[in-house]
Amino acid sequence: MSTVVLIGSQWGDEGKGKVTDFLAEKADLVVRFQGGNNAGHTVVVDDKEFKLHLIPSGILYSDKLCIIGNGVVIDPAVLKAELQSLIDRDVKIAKLLIDKRAHVIMPYHRLVDEAEENSKEDDKKIGTTKRGIGPTYADKSSRVGIRVADLLDEEEFAEALKYNVDAKNKLFENYYQAPTVNYEQIYQEYSEFAELIKKHAADGHEVINDAIENGQNVLFEGAQGTLLDLDFGTYPFVTSSHPIAAGACLGAGVGPTSINNVIGVAKAYTTRVGEGPFPTELHDELGAKIRQQGAEFGTTTGRPRRCGWFDAVILRFSARINGLSHLAITKLDVLTGLPEIKICTGYRLNGELIKTFPASLKELAKCEPVYETLPGWQEDISKAQSIDELPQNARNYLNRLSELVKVPIALVSVGPKRSQTIVTKDIFYNDGDGKTWHTPRL
Repeated sequence: MSTVVLIGSQWGDEGKGKVTDFLAEKADLVVRFQGGNNAGHTVVVDDKEFKLHLIPSGILYSDKLCIIGNGVVIDPAVLKAELQSLIDRDVKIAKLLIDKRAHVIMPYHRLVDEAEENSKEDDKKIGTTKRGIGPTYADKSSRVGIRVADLLDEEEFAEALKYNVDAKNKLFENYYQAPTVNYEQIYQEYSEFAELIKKHAADGHEVINDAIENGQNVLFEGAQGTLLDLDFGTYPFVTSSHPIAAGACLGAGVGPTSINNVIGVAKAYTTRVGEGPFPTELHDELGAKIRQQGAEFGTTTGRPRRCGWFDAVILRFSARINGLSHLAITKLDVLTGLPEIKICTGYRLNGELIKTFPASLKELAKCEPVYETLPGWQEDISKAQSIDELPQNARNYLNRLSELVKVPIALVSVGPKRSQTIVTKDIFYNDGDGKTWHTPRL
C-alpha cells in the first residue's frame, strides 16, 4: 500500500494533470482534495487532449475510482458540462464519487466574486477567475454555505437557499449596486442539478480510509500551487484554499500518518498567472519565447502566463512546507535550444544575500535574483525514455536542481504525452517507512 500526495511546488500550472494521469496507472483511487473549477488540468492521451477542471485526472482510466473530496467547492453547472464532455468522448464516469460534505458554488457566489474584483482599484485586484470560488469558501467559513448533503435534502436546501438569497440580495442592493438574484429560479435549477449529483454522492472519507486500510494505492491530486496557498502563498495574491500537502488531510478526511509520500511538481522554469511579485520573471524576448514554446496560456482562463527562470528559493521553501519526498520536473523539453540556462539560488534584499522566501510582499518585490548559469543543450529530448538518453547538460541541470532543493527527482517530463515521461523512482514503492530516500545522481 502507498498513499501519495501530488502538489504544485510553484504558482500552479506546473503540469499536475499530466503527472496525476501518469501516476494514476498504479493507483486504485484518485482523490481531488481542494479548489474548484478555477483550476485546470490538461492531459494528453493518444494525441487526444482533455481539459479537466473539477473531475480528478484519473477519470481517464476506466478502472480507477475517482473522488471529489470534501475540501473541493463544486459548481454543478461546470460538473454537468464536464461529465457530458467526457461521455461524448467515450470516457466512463460511473466510478466518480462526490463527497457529501463538499460545498456547492451558487450563482450569487459568482456575482459576488465579479462585483468584489471590479470594485477594486487596479493595483488592488487579486486576479480572481471570477468563478465564485473565494465567496464559496467565505460562506463555508461563515457557516452559511450549502453542502452537497444539504442540496440533496429538499427541505434543508430550500431553507438554506432562502436565507442566503435574502442576505446576498441585501449586499447587491446596498453595497455593490448590482442586480439581485431570484430564489425560485435558483431553486429550480439546482434541484435539477441535485438529481445528477445524487448518482455520485458518497461519504468520501469512508471510502478513502477503507481503501487505505485494505492496502490499496491512493493518489491525492492537488490544484493550484504552494505559493497560492492561503497561509503560505504570496498573500493576498493567493487562492482561497490550501493546495499544500497538509490540505490533503483536511480536504479528503485522512490523518497525516496515512500519507507515505509527497510529490512536488515543478516546471524546469517558473511561471505565474495574475498579480503579485515574481523575482525571476523575464520581461524580454526570451520570456516570450518560453511562453510560446511551452504553450503557457491558462487552461481555465486562457490568460498568458508570466515566465521566468527556475527559482530554487521558492522550491526549497515549498519542499519544507510540504515535506516533499520527491520532485516531478515537467517541461524540460521547453528549454531545449537555449545556449545557457539560469537558476536562481538566492535573493539580494537591501544589499544582503538571503536564501529564504520572505513573508512580506513588499520585501519580495525588492528582491533581486542571484543566478547561477549552466550550459544548455541543443539535442531533441522529446523521445528520451531514460535519464541516460538525455544530453549530459540536461542531466547536469536536473542534478543541480535536486541538489539545491535537497529533494530527489522521481519523474521528468519531456513532452505533453503520457509516453513522454522518464521515471527515475517508482513512488508507489514503499521501502519500509515510505520516506527514507537518497538523492540519486541522474
